[in-house]
Amino acid sequence: MDEVTATFDEVVARPANPSMQWVELALGYMLAAVGLIWVLHDFQLGHLRPLVANLRWLWIALAIVCAVTSYICQGARWRLLLKPLGKISTLRATQAVYAGLFTNEILPMRMGELVRAYLVSRWTAAKFVAVIPSMVAERLFDALWLAVGIGLTAVLVPLPRDLLRVADLLGAGVVIAAAVLCYFILRPPKPHRFSSGPLRFASLLVEGLSSGLQGIAGTRAFYLSLIGSLLPLVFEALAFWLVMLGCSLHLSFWVGVAVYLIVRLGTAVPNAPANVGSYQFFTVVGLTLFGVDKTAATGFSLVVFVLLTLPLLILGFMAMSANGTSLMKIRRDVRELANS
Repeated sequence: MDEVTATFDEVVARPANPSMQWVELALGYMLAAVGLIWVLHDFQLGHLRPLVANLRWLWIALAIVCAVTSYICQGARWRLLLKPLGKISTLRATQAVYAGLFTNEILPMRMGELVRAYLVSRWTAAKFVAVIPSMVAERLFDALWLAVGIGLTAVLVPLPRDLLRVADLLGAGVVIAAAVLCYFILRPPKPHRFSSGPLRFASLLVEGLSSGLQGIAGTRAFYLSLIGSLLPLVFEALAFWLVMLGCSLHLSFWVGVAVYLIVRLGTAVPNAPANVGSYQFFTVVGLTLFGVDKTAATGFSLVVFVLLTLPLLILGFMAMSANGTSLMKIRRDVRELANS
């Protein structure tokens, strides 16, 4: 088992291949630029003035409260999944979530996932690698409820065929992922099945994940976190819709949910920091599908991005500062894990 942990530590912590990293960064920034060019084409900044001047701040304030609540719910869910590793408060788990989100807002390719795993590993005295299975479970729960959300929204609002196809693919992916997860929890692969080469590497990697997932699955906390994973999605969708009301876009709640789901799916792939470009692109696409003028949709995409991102940046910066650490120090410590 020590060999598995050491190998998995190296997989997670070692620096990425420089050439591949540059390709991924270039692709992410290119997609962001293309999205922004399309969104801002024929849009004048003067169009923002009446929108900002007529913001209904009560709805905006409620939206920010819902957005903050969604991240608190994520912290509470993660605390439940981390129980096998040690005791950690909801406040601490939420602090790590915000530190990770802050990192994602300023760095590309979702590096914040490593940051929050690092912080929790230090607070619980657990190995860095031992935190990863709880994050895998989080992503599976999110995908499950996202698929359910699209299905429920499709019953209440006529959705575009392309979105329904994506929902079908997502649902199939969730079923397959859940089946694979159950298989490895119930019948984890035997260690040292392959003596060398990439198959041995993959076997050790899966064994490390399986071992961690076994410690989580089947517990009361696991099922509570599964049910509780619906709350972040609900509060995020509610925050998005409340900003619509604050911008005088009088669309139904379920249309707001549908547009939010389009944005959520569109920004699921790691790209530019803070999903700049892709966030605006999919917001405009979603709104125009429901009859909103492109100019009005573009203005809203810029305003909702700022209103929901700025509090995240402020709270994320505070969470990072409260840790008495920095991204440079975290990066150095994570790299040292590969050499320890």
